[in-house]
Amino acid sequence: MHKKINEIKKIEKPPKVLKNLFSNEEIDEFLKLYKNLPTTVHNKKQNVIKKRWLQGYSEKLEKLFCERLRNEIGEFKMDNLQDEDGKDIYGLMQESYNPIGLHVDAGFNFENLIYRQTLIPLTSVGSTVIFKNRFYGGSTNFTIDPNELGEKKLNYGQNKRSSEHIGMFGDSPFNKEHYDKYLKHEKIENLKGLEIEFVYEWELGSMLIFDRTNLHCSSSKIDGKKIGLTTFTKK
Repeated sequence: MHKKINEIKKIEKPPKVLKNLFSNEEIDEFLKLYKNLPTTVHNKKQNVIKKRWLQGYSEKLEKLFCERLRNEIGEFKMDNLQDEDGKDIYGLMQESYNPIGLHVDAGFNFENLIYRQTLIPLTSVGSTVIFKNRFYGGSTNFTIDPNELGEKKLNYGQNKRSSEHIGMFGDSPFNKEHYDKYLKHEKIENLKGLEIEFVYEWELGSMLIFDRTNLHCSSSKIDGKKIGLTTFTKK
């Protein structure tokens, strides 16, 4: 568990969407960046391509992104993994053909004062479900799948697999109407005790900001594929 839970709780806020933050030209620049970055992981099982936003590929976008985020959330530090040269990575770009499952991006260093994370859609179709429920352990994929839970050989920066969320938030069945509308790719039993706080409908030019302690996942909404940029901050 994080060692600064009380301090983390003091700076938590509800999710927020900034509309029209990026122009069409700037979104095109992000897509060019995505094309130019080397592939970090191509997980054929999950059908997802992940690319680290490495420093030096677009200093213009690095400066633009940090300035606009700082205007909204104040001073922050990037809390990302490092590349082979020890440089901080600005974030993670993902090209997904299937919805991303229930997880939390609470980091890997329990000494850190984790803060906000952001999501910038680079394609127009998709949505992200943010739950009211919060988790103060490390970055975790939540699942009740025995095969997933048995996966212990994780690489640097991979989320652990856990079912410890079951019972943590009570035993109330998940809302069936919300399940049918947003989350049919998940097992409804895996959502026991959870309650939706906010559904972010992807819109080009906008950015979602939310706390890194919020459980979240993709909705079932996808049109072939979607590309998004996620970043993580700390104080």
